[in-house]
Amino acid sequence: MSTLLCFHAHPDDESIATGGTIARAVSEGHRVVLVIATDGRHGENPPDLMKGETLADRRRQETERSAEVLGVHAVFWLGYNDSGMTGWPQNDEPGAFIGADVEEASERLVRILRDENVDVMTCYDWHGGYGHPDHIQVHRVGHRAAELHGNVRLFESTMNRTRMVAMMNENPDRSEDWDPEGPADDGNPFGSTEDEITMAVDVSAFIDQKRRSIMCHASQMTDSGFFVQMPPEVFAIAFGTEWFIEPGAPGGAKAGWLL
Repeated sequence: MSTLLCFHAHPDDESIATGGTIARAVSEGHRVVLVIATDGRHGENPPDLMKGETLADRRRQETERSAEVLGVHAVFWLGYNDSGMTGWPQNDEPGAFIGADVEEASERLVRILRDENVDVMTCYDWHGGYGHPDHIQVHRVGHRAAELHGNVRLFESTMNRTRMVAMMNENPDRSEDWDPEGPADDGNPFGSTEDEITMAVDVSAFIDQKRRSIMCHASQMTDSGFFVQMPPEVFAIAFGTEWFIEPGAPGGAKAGWLL
């Protein structure tokens, strides 16, 4: 069996982007390793933080619970601070991932790839799905680490913008004011088009695990609550497939599997 490493920017990204893929890989007997680049310190602050407890502490605990739900075998933290959104003053804080030296960060990741005998790794598409600076840095570091390692198959996790637009057109009452083709955090539209995506991974059998994994990140319910408040049938339609780009492979979002 193979080892899959999923490389993500913040706590809860693993649930939303690749939760189904992780659960499916584990169910098939593969080993899954999760690497989180940042501590998520600039997420939403919940009102129930204990005295002396930081948001980073809480989000680490939530990630460990999420990993347990999904069956992850090992969780690693790359050791950087959350950078906040584009243009925030936190971008310039010491230790922010956006300011990390790509070579140094890549070497940290390569050590994990080698120690864990990783066969397949996921990162993000070129603009991190929606332009978050830490997600874009995950793309850079993931690609450089794969290059330095030299023997790992790389996939970019993304969102299917073509499918999003079609679903919203079919359900205009659900669209509200959000437009996936409008500018996201870096001014580009969300995700990738179906012509750019190379692989559609069926995770419909693992949708309940994915939902429970998202619910582990209770401190971020303003953001993740949107997902768990969906009726189960809508959630299954929206998240029963996870989307990937394998660099150099032909587009067209064909059904496939990473392992």
